[in-house]
Amino acid sequence: MALVEYGETAIGAGRGEQAIGGSSAAEGSPEMHTIGWAVQMLEDAESVEEVQHILKGSARAGVNAQGVTIVRLDDDGHCHYADEDAMSPLWKGQRFPVDRCISGWAMMHGQTVVVPDIRVDGRIPQEAYRPTFVRSLVMVPIRPQSPIGAIGAYWADLHRASADEVAALEELAAAAAAAFARMDSSIAESPAPADAMSPN
Repeated sequence: MALVEYGETAIGAGRGEQAIGGSSAAEGSPEMHTIGWAVQMLEDAESVEEVQHILKGSARAGVNAQGVTIVRLDDDGHCHYADEDAMSPLWKGQRFPVDRCISGWAMMHGQTVVVPDIRVDGRIPQEAYRPTFVRSLVMVPIRPQSPIGAIGAYWADLHRASADEVAALEELAAAAAAAFARMDSSIAESPAPADAMSPN
């Protein structure tokens, strides 16, 4: 997955590579165990709400963020901030046009976005962020080839997300995409109710 950072393109964003600097979560650390546990839980998730619940808690703990949002792409082209886990309220329940928010940018471009300072990134809608604690963020699209949502992680201070932090969020996004695909497949394969098949 491509990784875009304001002012430069980070190269080699694999796990363990310090392409974008900052602190990282080492293999075997509690943070990495949290991500591994979440991926396993997502394999058994049975509803959209369960996926969102697993994602928000594990993503926040896994990258030591002060907040996480789970964004779903609506059919009408809006980014729906469906759930969140944060130190103070963000945008849960709100919808923004896909071309007017950073989650929409990440989804439209199919790219993870790293923003070390939201105040100097022209893609950030400052009016929406000004009342919040957010100063830095990472936004990862879910199923970047054909996006259905995104995971946003936020920090209250200037923070240049490490390659490990980005990789952890992308691992969660991939697991979420697989969970959603499994649910869609189950719905498509479910037999119609007997009464729906009976002639009138």
